[in-house]
Amino acid sequence: SLWSSKSAAAATGGISLVDWCADGVSINSRDINPGDLFVAIKGPKYDGHDFVINALDAGAIAAVVDHRPDLIGSKTPLLEVSNTKLALENLARAARQRSAAKIIAVTGSVGKTSLKEALHLVLQKQGACTVSWGNLNNHWGVPLSLSRMSANNNFGVFEIGMNHPGEITPLTKMVRPHIVIITNVELVHSGNFDSIESIADAKAEIFVGIEEGGICILNRDNEQFERLQKAALMAGVKNIISFGMHAEAQARSVNVSADCEGSNVDAIIGGKELSYRIGNPGTNWVYNSLSALAAVDAVGGDVAM
Repeated sequence: SLWSSKSAAAATGGISLVDWCADGVSINSRDINPGDLFVAIKGPKYDGHDFVINALDAGAIAAVVDHRPDLIGSKTPLLEVSNTKLALENLARAARQRSAAKIIAVTGSVGKTSLKEALHLVLQKQGACTVSWGNLNNHWGVPLSLSRMSANNNFGVFEIGMNHPGEITPLTKMVRPHIVIITNVELVHSGNFDSIESIADAKAEIFVGIEEGGICILNRDNEQFERLQKAALMAGVKNIISFGMHAEAQARSVNVSADCEGSNVDAIIGGKELSYRIGNPGTNWVYNSLSALAAVDAVGGDVAM
């Protein structure tokens, strides 16, 4: 099981009077899978405690609550905590602590989700891999995704997003990645930033959580490359890999033959020549493939699979 009543209680400091074992974690009563642990989060519009019964009826094995909701009996499997959002974060930290998996964190202005899915596609063939569902990349989505990682995983791929300065820092410290990828920096979320440089600085927050000896992978063709490279070095990251079409990129395309259905790419990844086909048209997919293969190579995976 992913979480037992005892391991979840130890991780959160909560109390469970009934034994249970959960195979998953959810914060949405509408997408419960049988055997999930439902965490009743209080959001800006809804309180998950109002949906505990719905979650249990849908197959949740237990619920994490900060109080016993009305109509919930004493024998109902609950994990009672002081704060359910903090409990979810503590489950995430405990999941990360118990895992020896190689962890990759992905951020950037565009392309995060597609890159994350590409990494999952490759790595799941080489070992057990947990990946963020959809675009669950915020202060709820990141701990939720991380709490779903089992102790015997080989890899974890987590997307981290942001709309304001300071959002990435607590999330990357929770994920503690071995590899971080910044896909690019573009003028998005501009209403919350005064310049593209300030967006780059916010993306660079991802470096503060990287594990010692970790690697960052940056887009060599992006105009913010040098700023990000400097930020990585200042954060103590010594291993920097660049990708793109630039002659100095360690993961670079040397020839791209594009058609309406995709691209044939000749590339050099970590000093090795590689040719492959991308089944989606567009230069953005070429860049995604280069960063994905650079990350697979960095975690010791087989880039040819």
